[in-house]
Amino acid sequence: MRIAISSRSGCGNTTVTRLVSEALGYPMINFTFRQMAEERGVDFWEFCAMAEKDWEIDRELDRRQVEMAMSVPDCVLGSRLAIWMLKEAELKVYLTASPETRARRIQKREGGTFEERYRETVTRDGNDTERYRKIYGIDNSTASSVADMIIATDDISPEEIAAMIVGRARGIGKDSSSLVR
Repeated sequence: MRIAISSRSGCGNTTVTRLVSEALGYPMINFTFRQMAEERGVDFWEFCAMAEKDWEIDRELDRRQVEMAMSVPDCVLGSRLAIWMLKEAELKVYLTASPETRARRIQKREGGTFEERYRETVTRDGNDTERYRKIYGIDNSTASSVADMIIATDDISPEEIAAMIVGRARGIGKDSSSLVR
């Protein structure tokens, strides 16, 4: 089984992807812009600015993620566009959270002030959404037509979210086509 988990930054995608991967014993695939920036020896924010002008960066990232996911029979792929890119995924999950919640989480992880992180989060959201729309025709701000599960993560722990996804993957809750909290 291939599981795809997508979200915007700060929704808990990496943590939830790791927890689901561990619970199911599936490989975790979470290749990111940060890793590509490190590979190229470029500052993350500089790399993001480069991606605004060079769409091949997104295409390479997405291609590499799908190749990694397709190279194994079972996996959990976590990325901004996983649910759209990994068409073969048997379970597609979209995580949401308010910009304020996401900025607080990013601040906790990376430091800085809330105001800085909030501004960066909102700016990155807008830039990402516009870029994905131009490159792929995808609106990553909504996933209701693509996702099997949509989970609002503002007030739920990563462990609870992972348990919901694992339960669905194991066949619990198959009677509903979507779960929104």
